[in-house]
Amino acid sequence: MLKKTSIISFLFLLFFTKGFSQKIETLRQKIDSITNTKDVIVGVAINGFKTNDTLSINGQRHYPMQSVFKLPIALVILSEVDKGNLSLDQKIDIKKSELLPGLWSPIREKYPEGAYLTIAEIIEYTVAMSDNVGCDVLLKLLGKPQVVENYFSSLGFKDFAAKINEETMQSNWELQFLNWTTPIEANKILSTFYKNKNGLLSQDSYDFIWNILKGTKVGKNRLKGQLPEETVVAHKTGWSGKNKKTGITAAVNNIGIVFMPNGEYFTISVFVTESKEDFKTNEKIISDISKVAWDYFSGN
Repeated sequence: MLKKTSIISFLFLLFFTKGFSQKIETLRQKIDSITNTKDVIVGVAINGFKTNDTLSINGQRHYPMQSVFKLPIALVILSEVDKGNLSLDQKIDIKKSELLPGLWSPIREKYPEGAYLTIAEIIEYTVAMSDNVGCDVLLKLLGKPQVVENYFSSLGFKDFAAKINEETMQSNWELQFLNWTTPIEANKILSTFYKNKNGLLSQDSYDFIWNILKGTKVGKNRLKGQLPEETVVAHKTGWSGKNKKTGITAAVNNIGIVFMPNGEYFTISVFVTESKEDFKTNEKIISDISKVAWDYFSGN
């Protein structure tokens, strides 16, 4: 009787595993159908609430982060706040000379003569609006970009490199590849800090950064593009622009956590690189992938 029960259990497990495998394979095929007609390389990592809901395509390839690296910078700043080395209320003098005209900067647009902002305000500009001046101000507080890489390395993140700031990165096309990660590692960073494993952040710092991510102002046509309007997505974008000589876009990225109506969520990182497509097409690749992932997790 015991032997018969064991056989039945084995057959059920085999059937269930095969069924799940076929289901996740269908999602993979849908993503492939989105990307295989485009002149791009796309990296994808998706992790659902359940351990088995995992998929990656080119997930271990190195991709230039561009502004995606502003989230890790903010996380390191918050770790320094929690240690008492910095304060969110601390005022920082941003001089006019730092408002470089070649950098994307809502701070410069609002304060063309310079500004005196709190670290909290600078983080919000940097993460929610992808401000490049704010990014470099935060890096200056830390000392150098390598401090960010060292912090994540100390936590066990090995597929992550931060070598240069925005000013340096924007001055030379090739240098952007020095700041890189993989889709799998990006998902791991998102998941680790969302779950706040081992109390990485204080509750105040945790609430602060996740509220900012949920209110991100840029990239509305990427992960959020085709999802129901009320969907909450905590996300960070990155974009390289197009190389004028080659016509190639090195990075159109979006990483984030998508929250479902039933209270569950999935983590998704999409990196588009070596693209000869236009900007609108690159963004639609990301939104198409996000939509089929949404359909998968919502049972559609």
